Amino acid sequence: MSGDGTHRRGGAEPGGRAQPGGGASVYRAVAAVVAWSGLTLQCYLSLTRSVAEGQTVLQGLVFFFGYFTILTNLLVCAAFTVPLLAPRSAAAGVLTEPVAVAGIAASILFVSLAYHVLLRGLWDPHGVHLLADDLLHYVTPALFLIYWFRYGRTGVLRWRHPLAWALYPTVYFVYVLVRGELIGSYPYGFIDVNSIGYPKTLRNAVGLLLVFVILGAVIVGVERIARRFCGIRAIAMRSP
Repeated sequence: MSGDGTHRRGGAEPGGRAQPGGGASVYRAVAAVVAWSGLTLQCYLSLTRSVAEGQTVLQGLVFFFGYFTILTNLLVCAAFTVPLLAPRSAAAGVLTEPVAVAGIAASILFVSLAYHVLLRGLWDPHGVHLLADDLLHYVTPALFLIYWFRYGRTGVLRWRHPLAWALYPTVYFVYVLVRGELIGSYPYGFIDVNSIGYPKTLRNAVGLLLVFVILGAVIVGVERIARRFCGIRAIAMRSP
């Protein structure tokens, strides 16, 4: 109990680093299993397809790690797993820092919405392909957004933070362009220089980056509204 009568056991001081309580640790463990399952299944499916098409495993991995969805899901897996396995490490410190947690939440929200709007209608997966698809684009994003809302809010977010978070998709876009020049292929049609050229690719990238910043602003707005109406108690209580 703090001096102002707010219960903080197993929680985070407002404006400080998220401190994992028992509830947060259990949630991380369960969510990590789900998130890693989706990522592992998709990796297996991708490598199996690559080998069947006459490519090497290394070529399959290059293809697999070319997707923003995969990289962001990997980041989510790290955010769930590292604080459990190495809670005192520098990496755990970064991955439990409230601004970083919110940035990951904005990124995985972007993955889910962009996929649903731009890509979901382009194919009709079934069986294990549908399972992997849903885990990567819907289940894991939902789990991390719940994690952020329940355990990661500490009232430190500012309206400038979405601009900082936008560095991640910007670096990814540069990576995709360099990768495409080297191997001649691009992971997404809307940034495929070979098919649509650089001008349209750049316009699409700027538009998507703007959407990312808007979603980041939504994350900030949700935290501010929640803090106003729920108070510190809703933010800080993390124990089971």
